[in-house]
Amino acid sequence: MTSSDKPDHVSDSPARTGIAAQDWATAAADPQYRAAVVDLLGALAYGELAAFERLAEDAKLAPTLADKAELAKMASAEFHHFERLRDRLTEIGAEPTEAMDPFVAALDGFHRQTAPSDWLEGLVKAYVGDSIASDFYREVAARLDSDTRELVLAVLDDTGHAGFAVEKVRAAIDADPRLGGRLALWARRLMGEALSQSQRVVADRDALSTMLVGGVADGFDLAEVGRMFSRITEAHTKRMSALGLAA
Repeated sequence: MTSSDKPDHVSDSPARTGIAAQDWATAAADPQYRAAVVDLLGALAYGELAAFERLAEDAKLAPTLADKAELAKMASAEFHHFERLRDRLTEIGAEPTEAMDPFVAALDGFHRQTAPSDWLEGLVKAYVGDSIASDFYREVAARLDSDTRELVLAVLDDTGHAGFAVEKVRAAIDADPRLGGRLALWARRLMGEALSQSQRVVADRDALSTMLVGGVADGFDLAEVGRMFSRITEAHTKRMSALGLAA
């Protein structure tokens, strides 16, 4: 995924308790927790595969060969993330295709509804839209066993797209300030669609939703869900500012 400007709380290292203090071998003794992790890794794996495909497509819109090569490099990094998740699913005894399949419709629907019309919209989508999903998964990762948490955070590392997108979008707005209004509206639409998509992914999977609301592991209570989305919204506002756009 693409975000490098993580929410402030992500860098904190609080004392771990419950599932978060356990390794995978210990935590996976709970079959419901294991099912939730398979769901989570399946969703992430398909997300990375879709990101690879989209970046490869976006490269066709690149205005220069240098830009095309940069996006191709990022697409390669996303595919490497997919391979790590696929291999981990196999390692824990899950079939990767079966783990990913429940999330194909929701993620493909999101990408259809937010297909960029040009190069700049594609950059904003990768920076803003993907980063919202990354923030959500980082929030979840804080409550996972140590082995799964380490993998999830690793595949959410920035592929280089954040700085690239900011540089290109700001330069375009400097050259033509009229672009700012259109791209700001586009980014706000992405925010709404990305949050809705994250909620749909969780709601459709019983094990994953049970984990997040506290039935398994150290889940969120309703108040914490509200705080989580407030943090995600705050991070989105900071990214909009970095792009030179009004939130």
